[in-house]
Amino acid sequence: MSGVRAAGDTVRIGSLIRRFPDLVEALTPARPHVSDALRDITDGVTELEEAVRERLGLRPVAPAPVPVRLRRIAGLLERIAGDPVLAAHVEDETRRMAARCARALGDPERLVRLPGRCPHCGSPSLRAFPERAEVRCVDPECGAVLADAPDAPDAPDAPSAAGPPPP
Repeated sequence: MSGVRAAGDTVRIGSLIRRFPDLVEALTPARPHVSDALRDITDGVTELEEAVRERLGLRPVAPAPVPVRLRRIAGLLERIAGDPVLAAHVEDETRRMAARCARALGDPERLVRLPGRCPHCGSPSLRAFPERAEVRCVDPECGAVLADAPDAPDAPDAPSAAGPPPP
């Protein structure tokens, strides 16, 4: 009996596809990397909330959409700040998810030109990547990541590599 139902469903779906091709096209993900990013962010936010609640000794909560989970995490930020290890984890994860969203949506990663020269190659090619919390030499022959680099500015109005060099 279920085989007959499945065959009938297939016929109806085929009919809908022929009658409404525009609808099918609209429902088909045009950019699969975006749906991959959505799944990654959804999983990341779910796991982050669970980790935060566990570390803070809070009881688990009911599943919820990502915006609700983010609001619940935001409501715990004061308590999160009291645990340096947890705070660093939350910052790293939110930074990673924000970068993932930006890449999926085609936003270029912001980079900031830094004064000085690379201690490895001497090139004036130091750039800060605030989304990654990283400073590196962008000289193609070097590419060194600086461990003891100057602080990367987080200000949204910081000069970008495309802008004029700092005085």
